[in-house]
Amino acid sequence: MCIRDRINTASLYLFILIMSFMMTPSILLLKEGTDDSQGKPQMISNINACNALVDIVRTTLGPRGMDKLIHSAGMVTITNDGATVIKELEVVHPATKILVDIAKSQDNDMGDGTTSVVVFAGELLKEAKTFIEDGVHPQLVIKGYREATNEAIKKLNEIAVTIDETNRREILLKCAQTALSSKLVATYGEFFGDMVVKAVERLEGNMDKSLIGIKKVTGGSVTDSFLVDGVAFKKTFSYAGFEQQPKKFVDPKICLLNLELELKAEKENAEIRIEKPEDYQSIVDAEWKIIYDKLEQIVNCKANVVLSKLPIGDLATQYFADRGIFCAGRVPEDDLRRVAKATGGSIQVTVNGLTPEVLGTCGEFEERQIGNERYNLFKKCDKAKSATIVLRGGAEQFIEEAERSLNDAIMIVRRATRAKAIVAGGGAIEMELSKHLRNYSRNVPGKRQFIISAFAKALEGIPKALAANAGLDSTSLITRLRKIHNETDENKWFGINFTCEGGLGNNYEEYVWEPVGLKSSILNASSEAVCMILSVDETVKNPKSEQAQQEQRKKMMPRGMPGMGRPIKGMGGK
Repeated sequence: MCIRDRINTASLYLFILIMSFMMTPSILLLKEGTDDSQGKPQMISNINACNALVDIVRTTLGPRGMDKLIHSAGMVTITNDGATVIKELEVVHPATKILVDIAKSQDNDMGDGTTSVVVFAGELLKEAKTFIEDGVHPQLVIKGYREATNEAIKKLNEIAVTIDETNRREILLKCAQTALSSKLVATYGEFFGDMVVKAVERLEGNMDKSLIGIKKVTGGSVTDSFLVDGVAFKKTFSYAGFEQQPKKFVDPKICLLNLELELKAEKENAEIRIEKPEDYQSIVDAEWKIIYDKLEQIVNCKANVVLSKLPIGDLATQYFADRGIFCAGRVPEDDLRRVAKATGGSIQVTVNGLTPEVLGTCGEFEERQIGNERYNLFKKCDKAKSATIVLRGGAEQFIEEAERSLNDAIMIVRRATRAKAIVAGGGAIEMELSKHLRNYSRNVPGKRQFIISAFAKALEGIPKALAANAGLDSTSLITRLRKIHNETDENKWFGINFTCEGGLGNNYEEYVWEPVGLKSSILNASSEAVCMILSVDETVKNPKSEQAQQEQRKKMMPRGMPGMGRPIKGMGGK
């Protein structure tokens, strides 16, 4: 066959191929404009986006961590709490939202470790990125990470120190101070640590955190803050006659109601047909008789203090004032519930059958001025199953951050109260687990050996960040820590400690303690989040659909509400 014939034959084959392609009907699976990124580039993109968020949060870790000032919707928030920073940033990247979820979960479940869980997840993703770029299948990385997590938790439970019941309160104090050491109120760690432990000790067996109230009063010094062994709440709205009521009682009887004590206004569409004026007067007299009967029954039960979730009107206020009884209406439901727990009373929905058994009591009740506000204080409660911390401070932002800090400390002390064991903090436990996993990986065949070793290296990210945030040479300190931990098992509690010479010390002897459940939660949450991110190889999104949803949300927003936040650099921004 000549060359010309071959060219003609090839051209014919090409023509047939093009025609068959053109005649094949195209399959439209997704809406027009839909972006479906997939494969290795998409995995790398997700990892980069997550690490952009981690880099923002990383500098807040530890006692020398920096604070973040977030300006949103005209409000200024100053905090170094990981969960608060992430929540205020309004992250929109779909993969990064997984890190947001684990931070919120850690905050709700444990109260502390929100920054650690995000930083550790970022270190795991950084190590996984190298394997993905080298062509290792993500499922092998996931399998190796899960094996390393199980081995780390097993080792964690082995070396944890069992709590001595005789020294439990001292351990709780140290756990509270450790939780506060990285907060804005770290300078007052002993002051607030003792306050937090006392508050938690008053709770019942189920340790309901809602029974510990935190009230913020601007003004004064931080050390003016105090703990009420009962309940304190801001003075509610009051009618004329309130100023005539007594403001202090010793051993009062307290009546708690979920009942309205005021004359109700007639409904606009109400209609009553009467034949003579006397009938109208009888209706008015009946209304007055009903409320007077209620008030009389309350007075007859010998109560000195009357609280109600619903309004107490001017008539009832003056009626109680004439008889030397204190009353407050519109009391918030959570405060009323805490008063019932602290005083032993029960909330009544009717005044019929008020007996001494349903009344609460406390050692002392008073209404007094705190800063620019007046507060009702129920103190010296023998049956106290509730407590209130009254926070003082000069700046509103400082008080807000102090409240978040105390919430974290309360959660940690609650967990430590239930916990059976503790470990040393400051990166000590992470370095010991890293050493164990490196030794363990030497006996694992195949690629999993390198993956478990990478998990061990990621654990060192926590002490490395602690040192870097303090302005120390993190590389030198981590190298020294590895050497110390490998010398003998007796050095397992050595970690980053800024109070010791050289920045390293035995954190167990220095009372830097944390509940073992906290570390276990960080390991599990970080590992599961990273495995979920690595298991995603395709992201499908429709910009037109998202734009329509955003426009719909803007229409539903009232005027003056903020719109969507700007993207963070490296997370959808340019």
